[in-house]
Amino acid sequence: MNILRASLFVTLFLAIGTPVDRVRADDAPAKTAVATTPDKSMISRDEVRRILDSNRMILTPQGVDEKIKLHINGIDQWISVRGKDRRNPILLFLHGGPASPAMPEGYTFQTPWEDYFTVVQWDQRGSGKTYRANTEAAMAPGMTVDGMTDDAAQVAQYLREHYNKKKIFLLGHSWGTVLGVHLAQLHPDWFYAYISVGQVVNGRRNEAIGYTYALGRARAENNTKAIAELESIGPYPGDTKLTIDRIGVRGKWEMYYGGLAWRRKDFQFDVDAEELSPDYTREDLDAIDKGSLFSLHHLLDPLLDVNFDNVTHFACPVIVYAGAHDYTTPHETAEKWFGDLQAPSKHLVIFADSAHMIMQEQPGRFLVHLVDDALPLAQKVGDAAPAEVTRDH
Repeated sequence: MNILRASLFVTLFLAIGTPVDRVRADDAPAKTAVATTPDKSMISRDEVRRILDSNRMILTPQGVDEKIKLHINGIDQWISVRGKDRRNPILLFLHGGPASPAMPEGYTFQTPWEDYFTVVQWDQRGSGKTYRANTEAAMAPGMTVDGMTDDAAQVAQYLREHYNKKKIFLLGHSWGTVLGVHLAQLHPDWFYAYISVGQVVNGRRNEAIGYTYALGRARAENNTKAIAELESIGPYPGDTKLTIDRIGVRGKWEMYYGGLAWRRKDFQFDVDAEELSPDYTREDLDAIDKGSLFSLHHLLDPLLDVNFDNVTHFACPVIVYAGAHDYTTPHETAEKWFGDLQAPSKHLVIFADSAHMIMQEQPGRFLVHLVDDALPLAQKVGDAAPAEVTRDH
């Protein structure tokens, strides 16, 4: 499922084993026949989380640091709200997947954003904390693109009303761009801008491009194992129903050749960061994998059917960020889509040393562009707090 971070879960599940095979920071070393002296330099996962949380503590008088459980469309849904100054504009982050929450890894890139924005991470229906808070039976009726777009709309409405904001920023990443496009189309007057990161444009075309890229790289390197596995699922995606096994093979080798994170062969760096998340308990982390399987069951086919080729008219500004090496949501499709866009204003940035995970791959440049490209759209109407005080001498 090249268009989504959920393909990561499929790939890891097939390639490295079941979710319980994760290396855990608080696991005890395996017992051996030889007695050893405990390594006192080792600290527990809870202590690591405490240190990370202390390091990013928000202490400013106007700051906000809240985790809030909202009851939306019949289920409890969790959000995290963090920022140094409530006067700053709100940025609602729609995570990828489906069911790949950004809240547990957000500490690796989000903290500097909080100087300029009040950042909201939302665990969507079927994802992370929200999955853990509800039964699958309660969540299932809304597990559709339309149902989850309405969930997103109600989160946005809550933020606008509770924090007294006429408009907010809407940022969608990967699968989150599916909800983001729908929401920006429905309620353009709610948003300073729709910020697209790793845009899903056409699901089946994404699959075809990612497959061709992986197979081309494998042939260029004469990687006989990769060639054999990729050719075994061809023609791909073809006209038949895509299975998780076929999608997993494509995702495995596309990731190996840097189409998910540039110059990385796997995604373990992100999994490791999640394991130490100051925002997630062990039970929350375990819910990620369960939620991914549940969400794939409901959303795999609708995601592959996404087609925004002709959804190009927006009544709010649009900012598109693409990684030059992204083959999870191929950068060329995002660039072509951007060229067709008609909006009050539009802006495209190609990140030269990134693939799909731009926020983590080039965090400094990503922040600079958020501040330079997005923040002025709020400042035009006076909805941004002063970042610093300058004095002339």
